[in-house]
Amino acid sequence: MADTLALDGGAPVRAALLPYGRHTVEEADVQAVAAALRSDWLTTGPRVAEFERAVAAAVGAAPAVAVSSGTAALHAAVAAAGIGPGDEVVTSPLTFAASANAVLYCGGIPVFADVREDTLQVDPVAMETQVTPRTRALLPVDFAGQPADLDEIARIAAARRLTVIEDAAHSLGAQYRGRRVGALADLTTFSFHPVKLITTGEGGMVTTGRDDLAAGLRRFRSHGLDGDFRERAARGEEYSPMVELGFNYRLTDLQCALGLSQLGRIDQLLARRARLAERYVSALGALPAVTVPVVTRHVRHAWHIFPVLLDLDRLTTDRRTVLAALRAENIGAAAHYVPAYWHPYYQALGYRRGLCPRAEAAWERLVTLPLFPAMTDADADDVVEALRKVLGHYAR
Repeated sequence: MADTLALDGGAPVRAALLPYGRHTVEEADVQAVAAALRSDWLTTGPRVAEFERAVAAAVGAAPAVAVSSGTAALHAAVAAAGIGPGDEVVTSPLTFAASANAVLYCGGIPVFADVREDTLQVDPVAMETQVTPRTRALLPVDFAGQPADLDEIARIAAARRLTVIEDAAHSLGAQYRGRRVGALADLTTFSFHPVKLITTGEGGMVTTGRDDLAAGLRRFRSHGLDGDFRERAARGEEYSPMVELGFNYRLTDLQCALGLSQLGRIDQLLARRARLAERYVSALGALPAVTVPVVTRHVRHAWHIFPVLLDLDRLTTDRRTVLAALRAENIGAAAHYVPAYWHPYYQALGYRRGLCPRAEAAWERLVTLPLFPAMTDADADDVVEALRKVLGHYAR
């Protein structure tokens, strides 16, 4: 029968899998990388600085410092903020582990504040209650592509002289009260992983309004050296002195060539994601047992992912089974994110479940639906049909 779940042997909604996210590479991107391959530079060269300037212009912040991944961007930003052993950084639990891991890399202590029930952004009230004399920074995460409550977070930080590090891995192109994400925090980090708005394969960026922080970021990404080989040559020096302990977090010219090409289509990519999100909201808004994302009126959402919340009281099964059923229908649904402190490593550090009840309750209900620019309207309709089929089957 047509309504029999694929999980139970019925015909799936789609013949082929629709992933939850996928990179978009066009011929112009291929040509840009090919041109870089034919140039004199493969690793750190002129395209890196060009990409940094282009991203800085796109987000209204300068300077910008390119690094090898979004995780490297977080690590570099936390280090630039001066976080060291015993320093506390308050962040969200509803994020990829890298947000908190970056604090651990520097010897700091991640402190988790619960999220808002509606937007699932970290709750500023909860953040403020977690501030202690050892707190040095606040690290909000722009979950799904919607900016966190940045004005309230900035108020808390200013009153206590804390640094704000915005994890904007999901929110390149987003806006908060008419201002572009990237110029709203002391340090903002971006990711260019393949499922993000634009990609460099792997890559990241840190933007900041302070030249001193940018100088520290550049040293941090390149072994702690005071200047690169071109600056050394201009000064007529034999070597660049290593003045602090750094890492090899450099981004290559090849990757920046791809990023520059993709950045030229940022408005097109944002618009397509927004149209797909609108299609989902329109189709799913009245569907029982599903809550679509809540978007506050003063933001422009970047729609990195489209997470919905299941109303489990209306269903005879749990989120895990719903995910399995959707995947059997060839809908590559996913779940973002398990609370960071639930990971075994954090449990071994002494973190315990129950720290952030709202985030934990959300995790049990979250389903991420496919959303990426190359999706067609028909693809989105398949997702809606599959979700309607699965939830109808398990309806109470």
